[in-house]
Amino acid sequence: MENQPEFVTQAWDYGLQAWDIAKTWVMSPAAWSQFAVLVAAYVLALLISRLIKPTLRRMLTPANDSQSIFASARRFVLVFVPLLLPLLAYGLTAAGEGVIRSIFDSGAVIAFGNRLFLLLAAYILVHRILKDVFLKLLGKFILIPVTALHAVGLLSVAAQALETTIVPLGNMSFNLLWLLQGVALGSVIFWLGRWSNDQSSNYINAQQEMPPATRQLASKAAEIAIFGAAFLVLMNIMGISLTSLAVLGGAIGVGLGFGLQKIAANFISGVILLLEGQATVGDYVSLDGEAGTIVKTTARAMILETFDGRWIVVPNEDFITSRVTNYSDQGKANRYEAPFSVSYDTDINLVPDIIEEAVCALPFVLQTPDKPDCELRAFGDSGVDFAVEYWVNGIDDGKNRFAPQVLFAIWNALKAHDIEIPFPQRVVHHVGLNGNEPPTS
Repeated sequence: MENQPEFVTQAWDYGLQAWDIAKTWVMSPAAWSQFAVLVAAYVLALLISRLIKPTLRRMLTPANDSQSIFASARRFVLVFVPLLLPLLAYGLTAAGEGVIRSIFDSGAVIAFGNRLFLLLAAYILVHRILKDVFLKLLGKFILIPVTALHAVGLLSVAAQALETTIVPLGNMSFNLLWLLQGVALGSVIFWLGRWSNDQSSNYINAQQEMPPATRQLASKAAEIAIFGAAFLVLMNIMGISLTSLAVLGGAIGVGLGFGLQKIAANFISGVILLLEGQATVGDYVSLDGEAGTIVKTTARAMILETFDGRWIVVPNEDFITSRVTNYSDQGKANRYEAPFSVSYDTDINLVPDIIEEAVCALPFVLQTPDKPDCELRAFGDSGVDFAVEYWVNGIDDGKNRFAPQVLFAIWNALKAHDIEIPFPQRVVHHVGLNGNEPPTS
């Protein structure tokens, strides 16, 4: 092993040490007694867990329709019931370790078993309890490796090796242990921040007495506060002084000012829209030839969903600089009109009453703020042009297509009163070769 790489010789040395320890344990009566304590502790923990698990599940399972804070807490604790076996074994071996050390003045075997039970608890936590994908990744690549190194007694060795590995970065340098700690702590802190933000957003959005714009503004303010606090906590834990980031922050600010003007403008426009409340989630808006319902607002844009399922991303700045038609801002009632024509042979004095009565009978047509109103619009080329105005709740698009039903009602009413709906007509005068019109029949 003299000409082998350093990590190979170190692994060989660790293997020899493990072999020596194993031989010592096999030949030692104290080690056998500790093995017996480990087996007894595991069997006892298994029996206890089988006895109390059904009772725990009954106590912690709330009613299906219960949504109280206590029910949520019971559901949360219920998820961790599978950890009962390894934690009981861990606690029983910890108690047995004290007895063994007082008798034999040695407890290496039982301490190793205790760490194995801790590794088993970490494995169950990651593979059976955690459902969040991000937390599963943290558990698989951080928690389980750390507990495995701790179980075999190499955690301090690995930590020392990482701490002595320095990574230079310009005028700065840091060790790998500090970097890994920052990644792990940052991941956990910002996951907690995301979870807290989701909970606060759900709570704020549930306050129906608040205007929608106020709810969105409060939700955005809570998001900024939560993630800002998470950033400050991480910087404090990692020992990074915020004053040392002043120069870097100034440079980034200049870069943002020149290179990200549109993003900054959209962010400011989004804040203005939330403060004014002129366009919010649920409103049906139209601008620049596009129309849809606002389904989501972000720091950069608003998402419109059309009635055919398309999503349109509209920058917030466009809502400030463009002319926006908001059909939902003043309430749910909107006015529409349906044009139609009748023949010149019709007594047009009868048409308004007939059409108003037919449209007024439709169940979705409102009587307030105005009843249906049929108006004479023009004397057209082929007939007399009318239009009926009516009010409805909602937008005449998508699933709420009111206009076809109104047109059907107009058609049926005119047919019921033998009123002709004209089609385009033209009068053609034919002049003969001698310049005289031929006789007409």
